[in-house]
Amino acid sequence: MTILKTTHLTKRFGNFTALDGVNIEVNKGEVYGFIGPNGAGKSTTIRVLLGMLKATEGEAKIFGKDAWKDAVDIHKRIAYVPGDVNLWPNLTGGEVIDLFVKLRGINNKNRREELIRKFDLDPSKKCRTYSKGNRQKVALVAAFSSDADLYILDEPTSGLDPLMEKVFQECVMAAKRDGKSVLLSSHILSEVEKLCDKIGIIRQGKIIESGSLNELRHLTRTSLLVETKKPLSSLNEINGVHDIQEKGQALSFHVDTEELDNVMKYVSQFGIVKLESSPPTLEDLFMRHYEGTRGES
Repeated sequence: MTILKTTHLTKRFGNFTALDGVNIEVNKGEVYGFIGPNGAGKSTTIRVLLGMLKATEGEAKIFGKDAWKDAVDIHKRIAYVPGDVNLWPNLTGGEVIDLFVKLRGINNKNRREELIRKFDLDPSKKCRTYSKGNRQKVALVAAFSSDADLYILDEPTSGLDPLMEKVFQECVMAAKRDGKSVLLSSHILSEVEKLCDKIGIIRQGKIIESGSLNELRHLTRTSLLVETKKPLSSLNEINGVHDIQEKGQALSFHVDTEELDNVMKYVSQFGIVKLESSPPTLEDLFMRHYEGTRGES
């Protein structure tokens, strides 16, 4: 069942095209990783989904409803966490959480208390005294205390320490187990790799790759570390071999996935003593598209 779908979503600001035909689909119980550098179009996409911006062309639908026309109805069933949370300075963290939870008509105090404990938040302090990390915690506790069907999270762990990032990841997985859907915009590639069922990479307003991580792995190279009985010669002349480096008695290099079989046949002639292989990571895929480019905030 499709929870969120954009079709040829385009947004222009004057002559500048911020989004250019963006297609995203998030199904029930799915975590979708939305990645790209600053200025790529992630936040603009999220603002359109939240009904804060009107699309120039194309459409954005959540729960089968139009993100712009039906924003009020849609917001009853979604929870949103921005990357930079602003709170009412004279309210306490606990009061802000209660306000958001009550707006949703939910009163699950046990869940609220459990999350406050997990995120190690002092809810009695005024929001003006909170660090950036603690402001993020307030927003995350409020979001996960609500019984939303879709969580839209825009750089949600910004300002959190590694321990709290782990708590956040546990919350996302718990939401997924409950059949909830998550759109996670993040630049922390290890986080996306751990949590997401599908990934969309956006660059200069266009989705340039999308699919499951397994589906995208063929686009990247496998890393090999090989030690052989006889010196491994002429490796640089073999198709699909890149970035050869000496590591003591061994050689490390990258291999195009489609050439892996041929490379292994060649290497085996020299008598393999040691072989280490690591699959391509999301970072490899990401860097392949962004090496040498610069985004703007």
